Amino acid sequence: MPLSVSDAEASKRAERARSEAKPSEGRPLSSFELIPAIDILGGRCVRLAQGDYEQATVYAEDPAEVATRFARLSIPRLHVVDLDGAKAGRPRNTDALRRILACVGRVPVQLGGGLRDLAAIEEALTTGVGRIVLGTLAAREPAVVREAARRHPGRIVVGIDARDGWVAVEGWRERSEKRAIDLARELEDAGVAAIIFTDIGRDGMLQGPNLEATAALASHVAIPVIVSGGIRSAADVLAAAAHAERGIAGAIVGRALYTGAVDLASTLEQLACS
Repeated sequence: MPLSVSDAEASKRAERARSEAKPSEGRPLSSFELIPAIDILGGRCVRLAQGDYEQATVYAEDPAEVATRFARLSIPRLHVVDLDGAKAGRPRNTDALRRILACVGRVPVQLGGGLRDLAAIEEALTTGVGRIVLGTLAAREPAVVREAARRHPGRIVVGIDARDGWVAVEGWRERSEKRAIDLARELEDAGVAAIIFTDIGRDGMLQGPNLEATAALASHVAIPVIVSGGIRSAADVLAAAAHAERGIAGAIVGRALYTGAVDLASTLEQLACS
C-alpha cells in the first residue's frame, strides 16, 4: 500500500532523526542484536502458536536451565515473557525470573508480561532486570509509559503486538482500536529505548518474520525497532540484519532455537562476520 502524503513526511522526518541521532540517544545501535526468548507459562519454558494459550509446547521444565545455555554464548540480552502475567494482568512467575537472573550473570534481561502500572514496573526493576517491556500499558495508558521512561532512562521498551496491523492487548487476546504505526508515532518522543514489533500471525509458526511491516513501522520513528515472530532460520536473522538501514535493530528468536532450526552459536558468529 503506497504511503499517504502525511505518512511519507513522517517517514522522512524519522529518517532524518535516525541520521542525526547521537549514540547516547540509543539510535542507531552499534550492532544488530540477536535476542533469544524464554516464555514462561506455569513455571515452565514454552512457546505458543500465534499467541494461543491452548497451543503451548513445553520445551523445558526449568527456564533457568535454558537461560544458562543461552548465557554461555555472546548474546546481547535475553528476552523473558511472563505469559501467566500477561493473561492475569500482574506478574505471576517471579520465582522463575529470579532463578533466571541468578543463572545468567551479567547478561541483561528484558522482561514483559503483566506489568500494568508504575508500581509493578518499579518492583520488577528491583529484581535486577535490565529493561521492562510494556505492551498493554503502552496501548491503553501511554502517559504512564512516558513517566516510566522519564524515571528510568534507557530501561523502558514498548512492545507493539499486532494482528493485521491492529495492536493486540491483554496477552494478545483483545484487539485495541489503535494501529501499530499510530502507536509507534504516539510514543516516539516518550524516551523509550526500543520498540519490539511482533506480527502475531507469524509468532511461533516458523513461517518467516514480517520484515516489510517491521521496516515500514521503523521508517516512521527514530527509535530502534526489534522484529519478533516467525523466524525460522539463520537466513531469516541475516535478512532482518540486512534491513538495519531501514531501522530494524534486532531480532527476537524463540521456537526456532528450541527446535534446532536456528543454531544460536553459529548465527551469532555469522552476524559478527557480516
